[in-house]
Amino acid sequence: MDEQEAKFELTEPAFLALLVKYEPALRAYGRSLVPDWDLVDEALQEASVTMWQKRDQLESADGFMPWASVILRFKCLRQLEKLRSRRPLLSDEMLERLAERGESRPVEELTARGKALHDCLNQFSVEHRELLLAPHSSTYTVAKLAERWKKSPNSLYKLLARLREQLTDCVHLRIATEAK
Repeated sequence: MDEQEAKFELTEPAFLALLVKYEPALRAYGRSLVPDWDLVDEALQEASVTMWQKRDQLESADGFMPWASVILRFKCLRQLEKLRSRRPLLSDEMLERLAERGESRPVEELTARGKALHDCLNQFSVEHRELLLAPHSSTYTVAKLAERWKKSPNSLYKLLARLREQLTDCVHLRIATEAK
């Protein structure tokens, strides 16, 4: 190694700073691969431990996001294997396409989308937020919520469709407003 090429060393505070900085983008990327927020959290936690263990592989702070994305991708695939035994999922080919698409998006875009989604979700009532998140959660299903709320599953699915449209409109509006 040339003396001018100093080896990049990732200290614990520097690692934590990078992890905090890119966590929203990593979470959004994980969510593009895994249909359950709880499993995304698990994958991100496992990925964080692996990143810390393999931090000597990172050559610069600028390479953190691509490097972390690869690690998270493998952890997400592991979570998907757990999920496959419980319900049908997308094919491996489709998951690969989604992963490539997510990796090609700029960090800023992923972060902006994640923030817009979070902000827009918080505008809904607790019940409506619960319904919006039900299909993506291992805690509740729309059928369980219908039973709990004493409504027909069909009426909740119709409400869910309207809420999703409102959420999508809100996210698009926030992103467009932020871009100006």
